Amino acid sequence: MNEGWLALLQQALGLLFSLDPDVWSIVSVSFSVSFAALGITLLPSMILGFMLAFGRFPGRWFVTNLIQTLQSIPTVVIGLLVYLMLTRMGPLGDLRWLFTQKGMILGQMMICAPVLVAMSQAAFTSVDRRAWETSRTLGASWFRGILTVCRELKVPLLMAIVAGFSRILTEVGCSMMVGGNIADVTRNIPTAIALETSKGDFAQAIALGLVLLILSLVLNFTLGALRGKAEPRSH
Repeated sequence: MNEGWLALLQQALGLLFSLDPDVWSIVSVSFSVSFAALGITLLPSMILGFMLAFGRFPGRWFVTNLIQTLQSIPTVVIGLLVYLMLTRMGPLGDLRWLFTQKGMILGQMMICAPVLVAMSQAAFTSVDRRAWETSRTLGASWFRGILTVCRELKVPLLMAIVAGFSRILTEVGCSMMVGGNIADVTRNIPTAIALETSKGDFAQAIALGLVLLILSLVLNFTLGALRGKAEPRSH
């Protein structure tokens, strides 16, 4: 690498501010796939997290431990599982989702769901159970009762959402295996960074890394502000 870091940074910023179509196409694919996976997974995961925190049913201990185990599985292993499911000989082969954004969304859903369930379960466990019991006593429906509890847990639940989103937006193993890193179709930020770095095109890799860094800063500062507003209420 003959170019200095300053020159590479200038090139990276130039790619971003000149709205380079290749860079922003990759960013668009990455965000659209991750938002779709998060959106589909969010509500069922929150409800399951609530049931594990408040419910008492056979198999609860097993499900809780299974969810915690799934959180620690490397994304490349999940990618292998999804690949085998979507390949022509697999149970979902007829869908023809392999090397498509739909396949990537399926893989990211499997990565995101355990994080959302585990963190929302922890949040619901920490809340005063009387908030739920009181809302139900006053005639609230089951779903409205959950919303009442969720309002008490805005910050921890937002933290769960951010954690889940960050996990899928930055994962590379599953996207590489299931998506195939096809330009303008399934190439997202992590797979593009890996590819461009291997090719020695550090400017584009840095530009894409800056997008993730800026997003991370925005999310964390937003959560910090929300946490700061919520703390005085607990004292």
